[in-house]
Amino acid sequence: MSARIFPRSLIAGLAALAAAALVAPGALAQAIGTPQAGPVIEEFGAVFDVPGIDWEAPDVEYRAVFDVRDPAESPGERNRSIETVARYLNMHSRAGVPREKLHAVLVLHGGAAKGALRDDAYRERFGTANPDRELIEAINEAGAEVILCGQSAMSRGFPAADLAPGVRLALSAMTALVAYQQQGYSLIAFY
Repeated sequence: MSARIFPRSLIAGLAALAAAALVAPGALAQAIGTPQAGPVIEEFGAVFDVPGIDWEAPDVEYRAVFDVRDPAESPGERNRSIETVARYLNMHSRAGVPREKLHAVLVLHGGAAKGALRDDAYRERFGTANPDRELIEAINEAGAEVILCGQSAMSRGFPAADLAPGVRLALSAMTALVAYQQQGYSLIAFY
């Protein structure tokens, strides 16, 4: 078997990169500014202001339907994909898009369906309060719709009586996603 020889410059470069990553992991990337929540949803959905934007969308209605399937990593952890709805609303509002031009629908299914439960129903099943309850309420209060897939609800034993206030039950996520896309909503999917 022949030995493979690598140039010293390659080995030295890789060693320097490894050393830099070990010594100063934050030195390779650092955020510019601090993310801020609001103005649509004050408690959730912090985003960065972006100075120097040189491309802006034309005067449009922003219609998005968010397809969220995966749960948070643990039952006591907030689902970051659900929080994306708050980031969407806050980000565009902070950038000057009038609130009446922002429309959002959250469709929960699969493992993410548990985020639609009332606190007591969630606690009964998972041993803790629903970490998404306040976020779901804030999304509803901001005028966005929250829809739960009926197929996911039935397969997981989540009757309509166990759903958080404001959560609507559809026949399926597929049904809601198709209907909203036919109404001009753009699909934003998290898989």
